[in-house]
Amino acid sequence: MTSQGSTIIPSMRYRDARAMIEWLCKAFGFEKNAVYEEDGVIVHAQLIYGSGMIMLSEVRDNPFGRHFVQPDQVAGRETQCACVIVKDVKAHYEQARSVGAVIIDEYAEQEYGGAGYACSDPEGHLWWFGSYDPWQVR
Repeated sequence: MTSQGSTIIPSMRYRDARAMIEWLCKAFGFEKNAVYEEDGVIVHAQLIYGSGMIMLSEVRDNPFGRHFVQPDQVAGRETQCACVIVKDVKAHYEQARSVGAVIIDEYAEQEYGGAGYACSDPEGHLWWFGSYDPWQVR
């Protein structure tokens, strides 16, 4: 089987998925791949960045949805962080900051190579963006 992209795809839940889709595209450079709605509710969306993808939907009270909590329900903490490889980290950092991303770790160049920064989106989900590509180091 040949894959066109990543075989591991982070999935996230947002209270206002419609607004977050627009924000993620504007702030982080994602592109809409697919958005599915039922009765005005985003039930599944796919956003792409390069060969990577995230999936997201609205917070829902259903058997799978009950396993999720939002960051503001657990004092802003996360158990996972999406890591995204970008070509121009400094420009990406400036764009994200300009539209309201909360910077957690400022842009920095690392001794081991590459540069990166961490931020949270308006609903509190944690993201890391950087130029270090572990696939290229192998």
